[in-house]
Amino acid sequence: MKKTLLFFAILLTAINILAQQTANNVVKGTITDADNNGLQGINIGLEGTAFGTSTDGQGAFEITRIPTGTYQLVVTGIGYKTQRQKIVFESNEGEVLELNFTLLEETTLLQTVEIIGREATTYRNEVSFVASKTATPLKDVPQAVSYVTKEIIADQQAYRTSDIVKNMSGVNQFSFYDDFTLRGFRNNSGQAKMVNGLRSVPIFGPQMLLANIERLEVIKGPASALFANANPGGTINYVTKKPLNESRKAISFTTGSFNTFRANLDFTGPVNVNENLLFRLNLGYEDADSYRDLQKNKSYIIAPSISFLPTEKTRINFDLVINQFQGKLDRGQPIFGARAGTDLRSTPTSFAIGQTNDYHTNNIQYFTLSLNHQFSQNVSFNASYMKYAWDEDLFEHRTSNSFAVDSLGNQIPTLMEMQVINRVRKRVSDNLTSYFTFNGKTGNLHHQLLAGIDYIQQVEPVGGGQSRARRYRTANGGTANYNPANAAAYVFENGLPVPNIPHFDLQNPRYVVAYPHEYIFDGKSSFASSKYFTYGFYLQDQISFNKWKVLLAIRQENYRDIANFDLPDEETIKQDKLLPRVGVVYELSDKINLYGTYTESFQPQSASTLLDPNAGGPFDPLSANMWEVGAKGEFFKSQLSANVAIYRIEQNNILVNANDPGNPDRLEQRGQERATGIELDLIGRITPNLSITANYAYNQAEITESDDENEIGRIKENAPEHQGGFWAKYTIDNGVLDGVGFALGANFVTERNTFDTFREVNGEVLGLTLPSYTIFDAAVYYQVNKFRFSVNMNNLFDKTHWVGGYSFVRLFPGAPRNFLLNVAYTF
Repeated sequence: MKKTLLFFAILLTAINILAQQTANNVVKGTITDADNNGLQGINIGLEGTAFGTSTDGQGAFEITRIPTGTYQLVVTGIGYKTQRQKIVFESNEGEVLELNFTLLEETTLLQTVEIIGREATTYRNEVSFVASKTATPLKDVPQAVSYVTKEIIADQQAYRTSDIVKNMSGVNQFSFYDDFTLRGFRNNSGQAKMVNGLRSVPIFGPQMLLANIERLEVIKGPASALFANANPGGTINYVTKKPLNESRKAISFTTGSFNTFRANLDFTGPVNVNENLLFRLNLGYEDADSYRDLQKNKSYIIAPSISFLPTEKTRINFDLVINQFQGKLDRGQPIFGARAGTDLRSTPTSFAIGQTNDYHTNNIQYFTLSLNHQFSQNVSFNASYMKYAWDEDLFEHRTSNSFAVDSLGNQIPTLMEMQVINRVRKRVSDNLTSYFTFNGKTGNLHHQLLAGIDYIQQVEPVGGGQSRARRYRTANGGTANYNPANAAAYVFENGLPVPNIPHFDLQNPRYVVAYPHEYIFDGKSSFASSKYFTYGFYLQDQISFNKWKVLLAIRQENYRDIANFDLPDEETIKQDKLLPRVGVVYELSDKINLYGTYTESFQPQSASTLLDPNAGGPFDPLSANMWEVGAKGEFFKSQLSANVAIYRIEQNNILVNANDPGNPDRLEQRGQERATGIELDLIGRITPNLSITANYAYNQAEITESDDENEIGRIKENAPEHQGGFWAKYTIDNGVLDGVGFALGANFVTERNTFDTFREVNGEVLGLTLPSYTIFDAAVYYQVNKFRFSVNMNNLFDKTHWVGGYSFVRLFPGAPRNFLLNVAYTF
C-alpha cells in the first residue's frame, strides 16, 4: 500500500509540474522525392524526445507544442536516406518553423546481420534477417512470417510472450509455461525458440521478460533448412534491441492490478564523436502477485549491448543478458473429477494447488557476438556466436495428475493425489553460425549465393538431480502405489488409505507452511549428464530475374545425442538428414507479390528416450514437410503490410504419453498428424494517426494415421479451428485533445481439445473441451512534452476463459479484468 501511495504521489507531482508548462512552438513542412512528389508515411522526429509524427498523403507534416531548446530533427523513410537538421526554439511564445526536405533513395542495405538497431518507431517491420539468413524484405521471403514490434509491446504494456502472441495468426498459448501452439503443433522446446537466429535451451516454467526485445518473429512452418532440427509448426525468434547511432533515452514505471510494480529503462546512442562505438542498456524489473492463488514473482533483466564499427566494412555487436525469475511454478487449475462431469467452474479460476513455502528460481544468461565484414561490394562474411545458460532450483507441492482413491481403488473426484518435487538442474548451449554471401550474375540472372556451416551443442552437466515424495504409506514404513487387492499392506485412517503427501481437498482448500521432513522421499536421483551436438552444411541461392525470385536451399544435418555423457556407460545416437527448401516469388505488381514454398524438417528422438527401457521404444525420428502458397502486399503508400497464406503441414512419428497407469513413462508413436489452414496478417498504418495489427487463422490440425482407430480424425490438443483478433490505435494531433490517443483490441479463440478429450470411465466416454472465448482490451494515452501517460484495461468485460489445458487436473485460465497504469519519460 505504501508503494502504491508513493507512486501516485510522484505521478500527481509530475502532472502538477506539467500543468504549469505551456509550449506552443511548431515545426512543419513537406517531404518530397527527387521528382517533387509528396511522400506519405515518412517519419519525422526530434532526436532523443517523444516528439514526432509522419507525413500525410501530400507529404505534409506538423509537430506541435515543442518546448524551448535545441534539437536535431531526424527524417527517416523506408528506402530513403536519413536526413538531419538542427533546429532551435528560444522561447515558448509560439514560434513556427517551416522546413521542407527532398529525400534521396537508399539503394543498398548496409548490414546482412542485424548489428545496428532498427530506427523505426512504428508497428511495421520491413526486413527479416533470419528468414533467409540474409537481410531480405519480408515481401520477398517465400514463407509466412508474423511479428510483433517493440511499439506494439509498449502500447499493449506486454511483459511476456504470452501477452503478445494474440497479435500473430496461428499462435496461441498451450499452458502457463514457455509453451505455445504454432499452426496446431505444440512448441515447448528449445528447438523451436531462437534468440537472434541462434538456438536457446528448453526452459521449464517462466517466460523471459521482453524489456530488451526489439521484435518477436514467428517463421511459420518447418525451418530445419535454416536452423537444423525444428518444430513443424514454426520457429519463434526473439530479436534483441541493438544500439542506435542516435541518442534515445527512456524510462517508464507501471503499476496496476494484482499488486503489480514494474520499471523499465532503455538508453542508447553513440559513445564517441566518430559515432563508431554505440551502446544500449535495457533494464527491467517486476514485482507482482497474480490472479492465481499463491502465485507471485520477482523478476529482473539486465541487458547491455555494444556495437563497434571500426571501418565502413566491418561491424561487430556484443550482447549480454542476465534474467532472473523468483516465484512459484503454476501447474494450473484443477477441477472436480470426471464423474462430476466437465464443469470447468467447479473450482474458481484463481484456484491453484501448492503450499505457501514452495518456490521456483530460474536464472538465464546469454552472451552473443556477431560479426559482419564486407570484403567487397559482392562478397561478405557473417558469423554469430551465442552461449546460453539456464538453471533452476525448484521445491513444489503438485498434483500427481490423478485423483485420490478409496479403499476399493475408486477415484474420489474432489480429492487430489499430491506429490512433492525438489529439483536442481542446469543446461548450457553453444551456437555458432558462419557463412559467406556472394552477389553475382549469370546472364540475366542475379544471384545472392550463401554458403555456410552451423554448429550447435547443448550440455546438461553433472550435478543436477531431484528427490520426490508421493504415493501411499505402507505398513512396513515405505510408500507404494495403492493396490486394493493387497489392502492389508497399507496404512488406513478413517477407512481410507493414507497418502504420503496429504490429499488436496478441492472443496475445502488449505494452504500451510509445509514441513518436508514429514514426508517419505522415495529416493534421490541424479540426472545423468547429457549432451547433444549437431552440425550442418548448407548452400542457398536467391535468384532474381525479371519479376521472379527463386530461393533454392539444401542442408546436410548431422545430429549426435549422447546419453550418460562423460561416464563409462556413455552411448551415442546418430541421426542424419538432408533437408531441402524451395521457394518462388512472383511480383504481380509494385505492391503485391505471390509466393509458393516447399520445405522439410526433422526432430530426432532424444537418446534418453530411445535408451529408456520404460519408454517402449525404439522410435523413428519425427519428420515433417510443408507446402505453402500465399500473397504479400503493401498498401496505403507502403505503410500497411498484408500477408495471406494457405498451407498443408504433415508430420510423422510423433511421440505422446501412452497414459498407462502402470507405467507413466511409457510412450507411443502416432503414425501421422496433419495441419491445413489459411492465415491472414495485417500490420502498419492506415493513416499517420491510425495504426493497426489484425490477424485471422483457420487451422485444422488432426491425427490422420494411428494404431488406435479411435484417434484418427481427432483434432490435436489445444489447436483451435479458428482464432484471430485486432488492435487499433488512433492518436489525435490537433485541437484541445492534441496528444490524446485511444486503442481498442479484441481476440477470439474457438473450442479446443485437451488430452482428456476422449476418456472412458465405467463404460462411459467422457471428455473435456475448453470453450471458445472473445476478449476485449482498451487503452487511453496522453502525450505531453516528453511524458506519456497510458492506462490499459485488459479483458474489458471480465470474460472467464481458459487459454489452454491438459486435463481435469491441469487447466490454464486466463486473467480476469485488470488494468495497468504507466508513465514514461523520454529525454
